[in-house]
Amino acid sequence: MSKLLEAQEILKTIGLPPAQYNEMSALTFLAICNIKENDNWANATKQSLGVTKGIMIFVNENYKKNYAPNTRETFRRNVLHQFVQARLVDYNPDNPNLPVNSPRAHYAITNEFLEVVKTYKTKGWNNSVKKFISIVGKLSEVYLKERELIQIPVKLANGDIIKLSAGKHNEVQAAIVEQFAPRFANGGTLLYLGDTAKKDLYVNEEKLKELGIPIDQHSKLPDVVIFDSERSWLFLIEAVTSHGPVSPKRIVELEEFLKNCKIGKVYVTAFPDMSEFKKHSSNIAWDTEVWLMEVPDHMIHFNGDRFMGPR
Repeated sequence: MSKLLEAQEILKTIGLPPAQYNEMSALTFLAICNIKENDNWANATKQSLGVTKGIMIFVNENYKKNYAPNTRETFRRNVLHQFVQARLVDYNPDNPNLPVNSPRAHYAITNEFLEVVKTYKTKGWNNSVKKFISIVGKLSEVYLKERELIQIPVKLANGDIIKLSAGKHNEVQAAIVEQFAPRFANGGTLLYLGDTAKKDLYVNEEKLKELGIPIDQHSKLPDVVIFDSERSWLFLIEAVTSHGPVSPKRIVELEEFLKNCKIGKVYVTAFPDMSEFKKHSSNIAWDTEVWLMEVPDHMIHFNGDRFMGPR
């Protein structure tokens, strides 16, 4: 039996659904285990691999399956996410604090499943499979708790707490809610907060609708939207750690998107520090604001004829 078929048999026996022991899944599994065609499963090893420069290269070099570069998201969404959920592999085990969209994201077989794999085609195979299946639920609970520990808690003005996934981008978003809003938006009401892992983490649909903001097109909203009811100002804030400041192009898009929202709009680009701000300064629209997380008491206005306020 070929190694591809053997990999499929292992994944099927462990209880995965058919979509997770198809050819792509089996090849991914072989790469994660560092198993080539003539290798023995007892020699499976743990190694951390990225998708493009790790798994896809391994598959191409050892199994002559040359996947197009744009299939990397298919590997992530249709194979690796499910492997993580089933506790076959760990996501970013070498650095759990990496943001979701980090180019250094990687995967490695769990220690528990590696021990199971090494028993394939031995007398201990059936028992190791049964043991793994019996305890994998508990391992999943532990895994979820570990991930929750590194989430970023954000306290809203009303005292509620929501949690953002780990990463620099979300650290800036948390600071916008907890530090920017009390200083510059009168502690305004949070209407929308995205997350690198969950786009629509927090949505106040009732208030958005009341203000004339489409509630079925959240993807067009900036990272954070805050409403200052005292001045009837809407703060539209982009958190920038690598790309996406409030550029002239972005202003045109948002003005069109918010054409039925008649209250004053204040556009803000938030950066973690001065260094990141300098990288994007030439692309920031005039008559917008800049706020730096490292100096939360100050605001930079991009023009000299007026102070902060609606456009």
